[in-house]
Amino acid sequence: MSTPNRETPRPAAGRAGIKKELPDRFKDHRHVWVFIELERGQVHPVSVELLGEGRKLADKLGVQLAGVVLGPPEEATRNAVAEAFAYGADMVYLVEAPLLADYRNEPFAKAMTDLVDTHKPEILLLGATTLGRDLAGSVATTLHTGLTADCTELDVDTDGSLAATRPTFGGSLLCTIYTLNCRPQMATVRPRVMPMPQRAERPVGRVIEHKLWLAEDEIVTKVLGFLPDSQSAKANLAYADVVVAGGLGLGGAENLQLVKNLARAIGAEHGCSRPLVQKGWMPADRQIGQTGKTIRPKLYIAAGISGAIQHRVGVEGADLIVAINTDPNAPIFDFAHLGIVTDAIRFLPALTEAFTRRLSPHSRDKLAS
Repeated sequence: MSTPNRETPRPAAGRAGIKKELPDRFKDHRHVWVFIELERGQVHPVSVELLGEGRKLADKLGVQLAGVVLGPPEEATRNAVAEAFAYGADMVYLVEAPLLADYRNEPFAKAMTDLVDTHKPEILLLGATTLGRDLAGSVATTLHTGLTADCTELDVDTDGSLAATRPTFGGSLLCTIYTLNCRPQMATVRPRVMPMPQRAERPVGRVIEHKLWLAEDEIVTKVLGFLPDSQSAKANLAYADVVVAGGLGLGGAENLQLVKNLARAIGAEHGCSRPLVQKGWMPADRQIGQTGKTIRPKLYIAAGISGAIQHRVGVEGADLIVAINTDPNAPIFDFAHLGIVTDAIRFLPALTEAFTRRLSPHSRDKLAS
C-alpha cells in the first residue's frame, strides 16, 4: 500500500490489516545489499551514494551492509571491492568471471540471482541507471519479488519493512511502497538523489567469492565492440556545482538564450523543466526532474519554473535554490531558499550583466566553493 506524502513512512491502518505472515522460506533473509556498478572499470557514483543510504538502513535493522561486485578477474574489479569497504560495507560478495567483462543481461542476472538464492539478503538496492534498471527488472522477475523503481527516499518501517518512496501519477503525488510478502525487497534509486557519504581508508574486510556457473555458448548476446555515446560528454547536469534552468515562464524558445548566457557568465551548466523538452525547445539530456536528471548542485537558479513535484524531487538536494517567477504562489517558492517575484525575461539579463562585471574568468570557478 502507499501513502502520498513526504513524511517519514508509517504503517497505514489499512496495510496492517492486509499484511500476511511472511512465508517461512523468507524468514532467514538478512542484511542489506548494494550492487556496485562498474562503468568501464570505474565504480559508478550512484553505487557510492547507495552505500551511504544502505548503511543507514542496515544500522536501523541491526544487520550488516554488503556490496555486490560483478566483474572480470582484473585489477578494476578488485579496486571496486576496496571502494565498497571504503564507503562503509561490512562485507562484499564477489563474482569474477571473463563473461562479466561487458554488461550483458544474462550473465549478470544469473550471477545476481544465484547470489541471492545462496546468501538470502533482506534488501537489495541498485542504481537507476541504464544498466541497473535492466538488471533489476530481470532479477526481480526471476526471483518473483517486488521492485520499486526510481525511488527518492528509503526508510525502514516500524515492523522492519523497507519503505520506498517514489513519485506517481505523472509526478503529481508521492507514494510509499512496501514489498510485504516477498524477499528480497528491491529498489532502484536515481543518481544524485542520495548524498555522497564520506570516504574513509579501511582495510579490505570479508570477501565472499561465488562462482558463475555459465558458459559463453549459453549466452545469446555477443559483444562485438564498444562505441562511446557521442552525446555523453555534452551535458553534465547531475554532477555540476552550479546549474541554471528555465521553464515555461520564459515564454518562448528564443528566451532560453538568457539562461545559457547566465550559465556561461558564472561557469554553470544549463537545463530546463520537462515541458520545454516536450515542446522541443531543449534536448532531453538537459531536462531536470524525476523523469530527467536529478541534481545536487551548490547553487540552483530556476527561472520561470513553477516547481511541480516532478521537478521538485529532482532538485531539492541542492544546497541553495534561487527561484525567479512572476507568480508569488508558484509551488517552487515552497521549497526554494530564496525567491524573487519578477519577470525572468527582464531579470536574467540584469543578473548576467552584474555577474559579468563582478566575476573575473578565473574567479567564476570559486562561485560554488
